Order: sequence, then structure tokens, then C-alpha cells
Amino acid sequence: MSLRASTRRRLSGALAALAALAAVTLFASPAQAAGAGYVRLAHLSPDTPAVDVYLKSPSNAVKPQVFKGVAYGAMSQYLRLPTGTYQVAMRKAGAPASTKPVITTQVGVANGDAYTVAGVGRFADLGLRVLKDDLKLPDPGKSKVRVIQASVKAPVLNVAGKNGKTIADGVQFATTTAYREVNPGKWSVEVAPTGGGKTSVLPCTLGAGSVYSLIVLDDKNGGLKPQLHVDAERQGTVPLGGVATGAGGTQPTSHLATALLLASLAAVVTAGFVVVVRRRIRAA
Repeated sequence: MSLRASTRRRLSGALAALAALAAVTLFASPAQAAGAGYVRLAHLSPDTPAVDVYLKSPSNAVKPQVFKGVAYGAMSQYLRLPTGTYQVAMRKAGAPASTKPVITTQVGVANGDAYTVAGVGRFADLGLRVLKDDLKLPDPGKSKVRVIQASVKAPVLNVAGKNGKTIADGVQFATTTAYREVNPGKWSVEVAPTGGGKTSVLPCTLGAGSVYSLIVLDDKNGGLKPQLHVDAERQGTVPLGGVATGAGGTQPTSHLATALLLASLAAVVTAGFVVVVRRRIRAA
């Protein structure tokens, strides 16, 4: 066998191995092997004490999650979950996991979709509601915001900017508005009970191309407590789910990005190997 034929055979084997490595890296990634969606949990019932929230998959495909001592007004960040059906249950804070839940519901997670599962209403008729979150980013020249009304002291609210720009009118207790596009920038959001009452003002900044949920809570001092949460953000992590403090999120590890990086590295190594081998063949 000539040196040239032997070298070509070794080159073909190396290329096949690198191609296999790239394929395995790309397609064995959990992000590619199965679809996934996002779920976050919230306690939005004003007169309900703290609870322990349980999330599990009936098929036991995902390790059960437990959130201890979740109090009124708390909202988690999004959990990335494989597609499927999940059970969410609330028990009194500190109660054994074997006790009967106060309330339960199921959420079906579809690929690419996001949901907020919230305990809403008064304690007497407490329920778990699954809210469909629209995390599609608006155009860079707009922000997108909705209102989640969790104040029992002000059963109906109007929400607007201090400049008079309306965000939502007549928002009833335990309801959620649709997302609305508004101009980004600095806002002084006024939350006012219909029929009179103390108005609460929330100074905030709505980022261009980002998505928000404005939650209206009862304040301990008898007033209203508007709270802005980032649902998704053009610059940073998409989705988020944390309180909007002006700081960006941390980009989570992306299996797909890692796979593409490794595949690119494999291509670079392959190209270099081809050049070296070709030079050796010409020299032979």
C-alpha cells in the first residue's frame, strides 16, 4: 500500500470520527432530545398563610420539587421542564408531605410554552390557576406588560402611567389581563382603586423589547403594593421570572450552545488536520 493511500484512509477515519462526535454532541443534548417548557409558581392569595408547594411528574420522569414556606406575594423564577403533565399541590407550611394537600391542579407543559401556576382568591375559595404566559419578545421599540390583580382590599383597579397612558382599566380581583405593548423607558405606574381610594405609585423602567408582569398586592399598612416581575428580557436570560430590579439575568448553561461550540471546534480541528495531511501527501 502506498503512503498516499494509507494517509487517505487514516484521514477518512479521522473525519468520520469527528463527524460522529459532533452528531452525538448535538443530538444527545437534552435540549435537542426532547421538548421543554417553563413553569413558575406563585402565592397570590392575600388571606392565605404560607404554604409548601410541591411539583411532581406523575410518570416520575423528573425529580419532585418542593418549595418551603412560600408566602403571599412570592413568585419563583421559571423552572425548565421536559414536556408532559405535572401536578402542583399546596400544603400548609411545615405539614408532612404525606398529608392531604389543601389544593392541587395539573399543568400540561407544551414545547416552548411558559406557565405561571398561582394560588389565587380568598382562603375560603382558594384555587390554583394556570396562567399561560406569552414570552414572545416585542419589537425593540416596545415593551410588553400585563397586570395580575391579587389585591382583595381594592377589588377593582385601574393601572396607568402618571402621564395618563393607560395600561389596564377595571381589573378585578383574582384576574389577569392580556399583555399590552407600551413604550419602553422610565415609568411611574399608578395603581388606583375604582370608586376612590389611595393611589400607589411604582417608579420603574421597562426595558425595550422585554416582557413583564405587574402584580398588585395588598400592603401590610393597608395600601397597595405593585410589584414588577420580568417574564422575558431581550438582553439577558429568556425567560426570567425574577423581580425587576434593573439588573440583568445570568445566562444559564445551554446544551445546544455547548454542542455547537464543540462541533465548530471539531470542524476547525478537521480543517487543520486536512491541511497537514495534504502537505504530507504532496511531500511524499
